[in-house]
Amino acid sequence: MADIRFTRRDMLSRSLHTALFAGAALGLSPIVARQVFAAGDAELTVLSDGNLVLPLDFSYPDISQEDLADVFGGAASVPEQLTPDCNVTLYRQGDRLVLFDVGAGPNFMPSAGRLAEALDAAGIDPAEVTDVIFTHAHPDHLWGLVDDFDEVVFPEAQFHIDANEHAFWTDPQTLTDMPEARKSFAVGAASRLARIEDRIALFKPGQEVVQGVEAVATYGHTPGHSSFLVHGGAEPVLIVGDALTHASISFAHPGWPTGADQDAATAAATRAVLLDRLAGEKARIIGYHLPHPGEGRVESTGTAYRFVAD
Repeated sequence: MADIRFTRRDMLSRSLHTALFAGAALGLSPIVARQVFAAGDAELTVLSDGNLVLPLDFSYPDISQEDLADVFGGAASVPEQLTPDCNVTLYRQGDRLVLFDVGAGPNFMPSAGRLAEALDAAGIDPAEVTDVIFTHAHPDHLWGLVDDFDEVVFPEAQFHIDANEHAFWTDPQTLTDMPEARKSFAVGAASRLARIEDRIALFKPGQEVVQGVEAVATYGHTPGHSSFLVHGGAEPVLIVGDALTHASISFAHPGWPTGADQDAATAAATRAVLLDRLAGEKARIIGYHLPHPGEGRVESTGTAYRFVAD
């Protein structure tokens, strides 16, 4: 895993505007909420793809009820399921319009796949997107690449993915080795990546993927999971993807294995290093599954860490 270090390179001076568009259907996240960080011709916007609905025993299968009760404030408060938000980040700089991940699309989970609505509400035509940068190829990040008619949603975009991530999901052996419950993940990733194979650019950790966006290896959740440090103004913003997924557990108990991690030990080690760096550098983050819009900072508590939403 690459050394995870954040420097005070030019990052976006910040102005904050929040707007809610269109009411959400009962039980779903808002169609879109925008939180904008702007400086000059650059801005970051967080869009909603909805939310997931995950059984708690899938997310944390190896954690005792006693430990979970400590996190959630008592045994009676331990939920049967989690409903993490899905935050898709949009970066505009000059003539580039960059999406980080594309949401779940129409065929994964009814509560997710709402990015098309969010883009429409924000007045953005998918054909305007010049680049799509994937944190990884799990369904809720990749399957929104195609619509109900199996057409690629972003017809003018160049696509970018970590070389290790691409190699893993396009290797036929991955499907063979994948547990039965997740074989659809492998089939779905391979088929969608094949649709854009002539437009995929592979990157390695430390490379500038597009101008002002640096790839950071945060492997473990998947073999090539990547985060992205956005440069341009007064302070850095790290788009962390699924390196940190729960606003309490990922920070207070980074060593706890999660059911979604491909390599639990590597993912836990990544979280420990990442949190130490984030707290030390006081870097701002945007987390894909942190409470919408997923933006905040990491603080050290002495023995662990906590997420502080901005």
